[in-house]
Amino acid sequence: MTLRIGLAPLAGVSDLAFRELCFDQGADFAVTEMVSAKGLYYANDKTETLLQSSTKERSLICQLFGHEPEIFRKVITEHLNWREEFCAIDLNMGCPAPKIIRNGDGSALMKNPLLAAQVIRAMVESSQREVSVKFRLGFTESHKNFLEIGHICQEEGACRVMLHGRTTEAMYSGKADWEAIQELKESLRIPVYGNGDITTAEDCLRRAEQSGVDGIAIGRGAMGNPFLFHQIKDLLAGEKPKGVSPEDLKAMISRHYETALHYKGEKVALLEMRKHLAWYLSGIRNSASVKTQIFQASGYREVQTILHRFFDQLDPKQLLSKGLS
Repeated sequence: MTLRIGLAPLAGVSDLAFRELCFDQGADFAVTEMVSAKGLYYANDKTETLLQSSTKERSLICQLFGHEPEIFRKVITEHLNWREEFCAIDLNMGCPAPKIIRNGDGSALMKNPLLAAQVIRAMVESSQREVSVKFRLGFTESHKNFLEIGHICQEEGACRVMLHGRTTEAMYSGKADWEAIQELKESLRIPVYGNGDITTAEDCLRRAEQSGVDGIAIGRGAMGNPFLFHQIKDLLAGEKPKGVSPEDLKAMISRHYETALHYKGEKVALLEMRKHLAWYLSGIRNSASVKTQIFQASGYREVQTILHRFFDQLDPKQLLSKGLS
């Protein structure tokens, strides 16, 4: 089965450090955190940092959000076309965060298909890279227009689409609708990628076979578990997915922290790694106290001491998640 597996865009998660780990574990592609087109337009320094990349990233997609066609046109022409590190530019029509949709951005664009078409057209006409679009089933449960949006993307020249199998109204509750993802795949000529509720290698293979998608993007299932990409690749190759030992997990956490330190410095790395460490330790018995200690720690060395002590005393039988063994 030829199936592309990659990291979905995750605000506050899919930064350079985490993407490097996912690529190392076998991800075929990764999408940046969503980047404000207007922020680039006004040369916002914080927005610019979201474009940071490295040579270790083999197939990196830059995701933009916004709703003004001319701003997209100018930003792509002046800020992105010269950046060879990006293989494609993606339009975010899937973010359900209230602060995003209040401005008419993210999945709010699904409520205005005409404007969405204009934005996609501006992107395709101005970009020297492929243009893709990520969207949801619809804005509300009573108005699911993903098929309409998918056809608009195809007609306006998008190279592929990615569908998250939930509505904006649902946020991240309930289950992703993979039957809808299959319906979209069967309706379009361009490649369709699916997204939603992939937490194990078996989940990935089952959903791929069910829907016939060309690729799968993994979001929350990869948080604290970049090993998942390697496990999926094992299964696709007909091999038994390799389990993760306590030593593997400890090494991954250390590498993640050290990479974050390299790119962001001590202060920012400490703050951002707290949430990652909580995800890495999720599902491990007796990890609550160590999480508390980490949140109270003042720096990298103190965190390392806490983790070394925890893993040195850890019984492998305490591991419950991530295909750990």
